[in-house]
Amino acid sequence: MSALLEVRKLDASYGDVQVLFGLSLEVREGEIVTLLGSNGAGKTTTLRCICGVLPPRNGEVLLRGQSLAGVPASERAGLGIALVPEGRELWPQLTVRENLELGSYRARASLRKNLDRVHALFPRLLERKSQLAGSLSGGEQQMCAIGRALMSDPRLLLLDEPSLGLAPIVVDQMFEAIRLLHKEGMTLLLVEQNLIVALELATRGYVIETGRVRLEGEAAALGRDPGIRAAYLGL
Repeated sequence: MSALLEVRKLDASYGDVQVLFGLSLEVREGEIVTLLGSNGAGKTTTLRCICGVLPPRNGEVLLRGQSLAGVPASERAGLGIALVPEGRELWPQLTVRENLELGSYRARASLRKNLDRVHALFPRLLERKSQLAGSLSGGEQQMCAIGRALMSDPRLLLLDEPSLGLAPIVVDQMFEAIRLLHKEGMTLLLVEQNLIVALELATRGYVIETGRVRLEGEAAALGRDPGIRAAYLGL
């Protein structure tokens, strides 16, 4: 299985505070890879570097073997990288339909096809299409955020804490949607606080501590690791 994404020796900072230290990982075509680690470990920063929101100080990101150095976030979206950010970051004064359409600005020719795909995955968004995004429930907002990312027809979907703050029944819906996307062949890189489910969903995982990869392997094996179970799963 070939690598869709390669991250090589990334250093990244916010001002004078360095967050990533030589971090490397890869995501192969058709995988779900999960990033594990405590708050502040560098997981979100890694996603931000991959999608181009945060330029790294050193290292590089490659998509299908091509370096993305100097490629801005807007163009990375056109190349097939889509981020569902922590906190959703919708436009609250726009309708659900308008939020979705803004996600398709790099894929206008596929607008109808992608809308149909999003509505099939999340029928609630079709019901709420004329409602302001800011008036949606938390679960509906998360559906809209994922749907907006899918409107760009991505090759690689980056998900940052998709279940954060959601009711258990909605969390189950989110994870089922992720399973369906994976079954369709989408490649995903997942940051998720529910580590038990993340490891059940994922093909492989990386454990990040203080901006460095400390451990990597098959998700099932990581889930059996006594150190990980004690540190992150409370088992």
